[in-house]
Amino acid sequence: MNVIQRSAAVETAGYMSGFGNGFETEALPGALPVGRNSPQRCAYGLYAEQLSGSPFTAPRATNERSWLYRIRPTIAHWNSLRPRAPGLWRSAPCEEGRDLPPAPYRWAPVPVPQNAGSFIEGIRTVTTAGDSDAATGMAASLWLCDRSMTDEVFWNADAEMLLVPQMGTLLLRTEFGRIHLAPGEIAVIPRGVKFAVDVEGPSRGYLCENYGGAFTLPERGPIGANCLANPRDFLTPVAHYEDRETPHRLVVKWGGRLWETELPWSPLDVVAWHGNYAPYKYDLRRYSPVGPLLFDHADPSIFTVLTAPSETPGTANIDFVIFPDRWMVAENTFRPPWYHMNVMSEFMGLIYGQYDAKPEGFKPGGISLHNRMLPHGPDVDAFEGASRAELKPHKLEGTMAFMFETRLPQRVTDWAAGLAERERGYEHYGRALKRYFDPARP
Repeated sequence: MNVIQRSAAVETAGYMSGFGNGFETEALPGALPVGRNSPQRCAYGLYAEQLSGSPFTAPRATNERSWLYRIRPTIAHWNSLRPRAPGLWRSAPCEEGRDLPPAPYRWAPVPVPQNAGSFIEGIRTVTTAGDSDAATGMAASLWLCDRSMTDEVFWNADAEMLLVPQMGTLLLRTEFGRIHLAPGEIAVIPRGVKFAVDVEGPSRGYLCENYGGAFTLPERGPIGANCLANPRDFLTPVAHYEDRETPHRLVVKWGGRLWETELPWSPLDVVAWHGNYAPYKYDLRRYSPVGPLLFDHADPSIFTVLTAPSETPGTANIDFVIFPDRWMVAENTFRPPWYHMNVMSEFMGLIYGQYDAKPEGFKPGGISLHNRMLPHGPDVDAFEGASRAELKPHKLEGTMAFMFETRLPQRVTDWAAGLAERERGYEHYGRALKRYFDPARP
């Protein structure tokens, strides 16, 4: 489906809807060439540039690319790059945290410090998994920032970036257009897409760098055509360009390191584009959950919003899973998440509200990590309460938790291990669970 900004509703919103569609959009009339991608001379004196998110020979269903019509091509933005200090940003493989014993971990919310800096300066990595050069695995970070990226632009050549804001609103100025982002929403910036982040006051959020295949919608299987995340609710920005001949800093993440250079202009200069490789946003409150209607407990995979597949069918490089408002109606069933160990490692965050398996200790802005094949489950208060509760239909409201779940073990960085907000002794929460076994009482 090709969409050009014709609908008044679309133009007002500044977005086009649909996931994985082919879009076309222009900020100046006639900027998009008709019937060809790279004409001999582009309208308005623009340059044609293709951005490919997949190999050229990828099958049609997985082939990702967009044509950009811009004031200058990216190669014209290229000056000699110099190394830039990464701060507390880390990439996999990372040797930090090797001496930290395998155990469940949890962190209280980390406050945004004064003069935290820009989005790029404020990224602090919590866990890494896999190998960015081998295009497998992920990194999970916090951003803590209070300054807009004025005259500074970034692109990540190593990873697709999933942004989950928890506090404060953002304006993402991308090559493809502008995205407003608030807590309860997410945005995905594909590999190689240039962008800048403007903030209004302090901002805190969770960042997942996906080194592997791009995020896509999970298959619904027997669920059928509807529910979960519906494609029409994903929004892609319409074209918006900056024609500013003022000094800019360009920052690039490549090979697990940061590099930078100076430019005499803004590189966010795409006047028109078409294709299916573009940033997008999604409001998590539009997710349509499904669940057990009579008894028992479904696997948390029923709450998958996006999945990044691996080479092993059914095993994700990353799943992005949420726990939103929903009804609990199962009869004769322990309703919170059960005690379990599994092959996926779970980085969890709470955007707002209360999480039913940890009603007291897990706070908005906090983090927990339950790694591959390590035990976890409800704390004693959640267990005792759920075991004795009268099982009437109950609605969980005002809550939004999520997981970055990967098949790979997640290594905790030195920064995260040393935080005062890390709850020492959290791994012992299971010791408070009482023995109830009595062979004389069935």
